[in-house]
Amino acid sequence: MQTVKMVVTGPFSAGKTEFIQSVSEIDVVSTERKISSDGEKMVKEATTVAMDFGRITVDEDLVLYLFGTPGQKRFDFMWEILSEGMLGFIVMVDSARPETFREARGILQTFRAYAPTPYVVAANKQDAEDAWEVDDMRHALRLDSKIKLLPCVATNRKSVKTVLLELLYSILAEMESGG
Repeated sequence: MQTVKMVVTGPFSAGKTEFIQSVSEIDVVSTERKISSDGEKMVKEATTVAMDFGRITVDEDLVLYLFGTPGQKRFDFMWEILSEGMLGFIVMVDSARPETFREARGILQTFRAYAPTPYVVAANKQDAEDAWEVDDMRHALRLDSKIKLLPCVATNRKSVKTVLLELLYSILAEMESGG
């Protein structure tokens, strides 16, 4: 049996936890904690402080282990730990929050520095009214045309599976080429 470790990363509130919860066949092991609010408008109520963990069996020979990273900078010490042994990673970007694009690009560069593994970028929340078009996001994120930038809705199991399969195909192609 082959196991493939994938890391799901991205800025705070990009949809990493929902992404993993949509496809995991086990209850997601989550380290979410309530966020204390200082009267400011909250984007969400809880944040991942260590990791999320989920598992999906592709077939009898292949199991994917999904590790979601914390999105907040103060927990970024977990990123390198979670990247150990990963065969690929997904950078989640909230299509409706362009103010997070620069941070997403920085996270992408950080993970590329940890390991030269295949990766894809998921343009999440494509169902949102104010979501950017994928081509516009590619330009804003300064992504090369060879990099897979995939439309995604993290709460939609089929959408999440499409993103995971694209990454898996890239990983398998790299393994076959001896990369």
